[in-house]
Amino acid sequence: MTLHELLTLPTKRIVEHFRRKYPQIAALADESPDAESFRDGLRRCLDERNGERPTPAREAEVHLRRLLEAEGTTVTDLSTGEKVPCRTLALLRGALRGEETHPDFMLEMTELFRQLEGHEYPVPNRIAVAREAGRWVSGLDPQVRAVRERNKERIIDLLIEKVEHRTGTQSRFVFPEGLSREEKRETIGRWWNDHRFHLAMAVRSPRELNRMLGGSLSRETMELLQEARHKEIPFFVTPYYLSLLNPGPDGYDDRTIRSYVIYSPELVRTYGTIRAWEKEDIVEAGKPNAAGWIVPGHNIHRRYPDVAILIPDSMGRACGGLCAPCQRMYDFQSRRLGFEFQNLKPNEHWNTKLRKLMRYFEEDSQLKDILITGGDALMSRNATLRGILEAVYRMALRKRRANARRPEGEKYAELQRVRLGTRLPAYLPMRIDDELVSILRSFKERASEAGVRQFIIQTHFESPLEITPEAREGIRRLQSAGWIVTNQLVFTAAASRRGHTARLRQMLNREGVICYYTFSVKGFGENYALFAPNARSMQEQREEKRYGGMTPEEARELMRTFGHPEQLRTRLREFMQGKGLPFLATDRSVLNLPAIGKSMTFILAGLTPDGRRILRFDHDRGRRHSPVIDHMEHVYITENKSLAAYLRQLAGMGENPDHYRTLWSYRDGETEPRFALFEYPDDGVQVTSAITNIAPDAI
Repeated sequence: MTLHELLTLPTKRIVEHFRRKYPQIAALADESPDAESFRDGLRRCLDERNGERPTPAREAEVHLRRLLEAEGTTVTDLSTGEKVPCRTLALLRGALRGEETHPDFMLEMTELFRQLEGHEYPVPNRIAVAREAGRWVSGLDPQVRAVRERNKERIIDLLIEKVEHRTGTQSRFVFPEGLSREEKRETIGRWWNDHRFHLAMAVRSPRELNRMLGGSLSRETMELLQEARHKEIPFFVTPYYLSLLNPGPDGYDDRTIRSYVIYSPELVRTYGTIRAWEKEDIVEAGKPNAAGWIVPGHNIHRRYPDVAILIPDSMGRACGGLCAPCQRMYDFQSRRLGFEFQNLKPNEHWNTKLRKLMRYFEEDSQLKDILITGGDALMSRNATLRGILEAVYRMALRKRRANARRPEGEKYAELQRVRLGTRLPAYLPMRIDDELVSILRSFKERASEAGVRQFIIQTHFESPLEITPEAREGIRRLQSAGWIVTNQLVFTAAASRRGHTARLRQMLNREGVICYYTFSVKGFGENYALFAPNARSMQEQREEKRYGGMTPEEARELMRTFGHPEQLRTRLREFMQGKGLPFLATDRSVLNLPAIGKSMTFILAGLTPDGRRILRFDHDRGRRHSPVIDHMEHVYITENKSLAAYLRQLAGMGENPDHYRTLWSYRDGETEPRFALFEYPDDGVQVTSAITNIAPDAI
C-alpha cells in the first residue's frame, strides 16, 4: 500500500492493516491484561530477536527501546511549560484493542514496525536530487522576469492612483502639476529604484493587497485577512516584493514567498496570545533573563557568552515587511516592533543610551561578537547606522586598549566579529545604495585596525524566486564593501519541498553568498501551517544536502577564498565547478531552543495521542553556552504537527508523499559541526575564565 493511500485511510482501516501486517504485536495487545504487561512483552520480543539484522531494523529497535524507556514518564515541554505524559505504547495497546485513537498516531506506529521488520526505501541519488532542484525557478529566469515585468506594470498603474490621492503629505513622492499619464508612469519608474518610495507606498491593508495582486485573492482569503486587520496584525508589503508573486493560474509556484505575505488561519486566531518562544528575549533591566544573563534593557538580547544582539531605538526596529513565520511575532504583537516609522526615529536620548549599551560590551569579559539587528539593521537611516557603527568602533578600540593593561590570563575577549542582520537584500535590495556601501567600507577599514576580524551581512533569502537582478546587484554592492554575505533560511513547509533548499543553496553560492543556518520553524500554534517537522530537516540534511559536502581538505581550501569578499562570487563558482559540487553544504540545520540555543540533537521520547512527536533535545555541545546549561534537566519539545499531517499538507501542494517516505525513519538527529567561517578566529588573547554580567546562581 502506498503512503499516499495510507494517509487517506480512517483509523479503523489503519488498525486493520497493522494487525494484518504484525499479528504477533496484535496478539500481544489482545492478551496483555494491562499496559505494563504489554510493555514487558514488547521488551521480551526485542530481547529474543537473534541473528544479523539489516540496518533499518537495528535502528528501529533502538527507537522502540527508547520509547519503552520513556513509557509512563511525564515530561515538561520547555516551550510551553506544560506537562506531557509519555504513553506511546499504552496508546498502541488501546488502539489495537479497539479504543478510539487518531489515524496519525497509528501511521507513526505502523511505519516504526515496518522499519523494525527491515523494510527500507531507497534515498535519492545525485541525479534525483538534481532533478528535484531543477523544478524550482529563480528570479533570474526569463519566465519569472516576464511575469514580474507584467506585475510591475500593473502595480505602477495602481501606484499612480495612490500618489494622485495623497493629500497633506510632506513626502518627496508627489507629482508636479500638469504631468500626463505617461509622464507619471515614467516618474514612478524612476522612483521604483528608490527604497524610500517602496517604504512610502507599502501595502498596509487587505483590500490594497488584493488590488496589487490583480484581484486574485479568494473570498475566504480576504475574509481571513480582514479578520487579521481587525485584530491589528500589521500589514506591510513593498511594491517590489509584491512584484515577485505570481497572481495568475499559470506560471511559477510562489507558495514559499506567498506564505510570508498571506497570513494563516492559525496565526490570525492566536494573535494576541502569542508567547515569546525565545524566553531569553523577555528582558527586564537589571534582572537575569532565561539564560542567566543580566542585560541593560530591551536593546540587548543575549543567549551565549560570546555574542549579544543589539536592537537599536531607530527604524531598525522595523522591517521591509512582516514575515508570517517571524520568530519575533511576539514583539510585533506587543508593538515593540512595528511599521510606524515616525515613532521609530531616534530621540535625543538615543546617543546617551547607545554609549551605555556600548559600555555593556566593553566591560563584559566574554563578548566578542555583536549582531546588530531588529527588526532589520538596514532599515536604520544611513546617518543612524553610521553613528551606531562609529560607537561600535570606538568601543572595540577602548576594549583593546584596556586589555593591553591587563595581565595575561585576566584579559577580556576583544571584539572580533560585527554582523548586520537584514532581510532587505531580498525584500528591498534598492536600499543598498552608494552611501551605505561607503559607510560599510569605511567602518571595515577602521574597525580592522581595532582588531575586528570578521564583517558579515547576515541576510535571509527564503526562495530562489527572491534572487532577482535587483537582489543580485544588492549582494554585489555589499560584497564590494568588503563584507561577507551569509544566508539564513527558515525551513517552512513550502520551503521544505524536495529540491527547494538545494536549489536555493545553488543560486546563493553562485552569487557568492555562504549559507549559514537552516532554521526549523518554532512550534507554537500560530505557526502550525508553516511548520515542517524536524524529521524533514534531518531528511533533507542526510539525503539532499550531502551532495554539497566537502572533504576536510576541500573545506580548508574553500576557507582560503574568503579573504577577498569582493571576489567571492567568481571564486565560489570556480571552486564548485572544479570540485564538481552543485552547491556548498556550509549551513547547519537547527531549531532555536528556548533559552538553550540552536541545536538539532534530539531523540524521539514519545508520541501524543494525535501522533505529534515528543522530542528530547540536547544542546549543541560544539559551542560555548551560558552556565545555565549545567543546571538544566533534559529539554523536551512537542512538535505542533504530526508527520502524517505534514505529508497531507505536501500532497495539497502537489507533492507525492511517497517521495518522502523515508521521513518516518528520522527519529533522532545530531547537530552538524559549524563550518570554519562561522567559528571565531584565534586572536591570540588568553581570555579570563571570569564571567561578568551573569546572575550568581547561574554559575
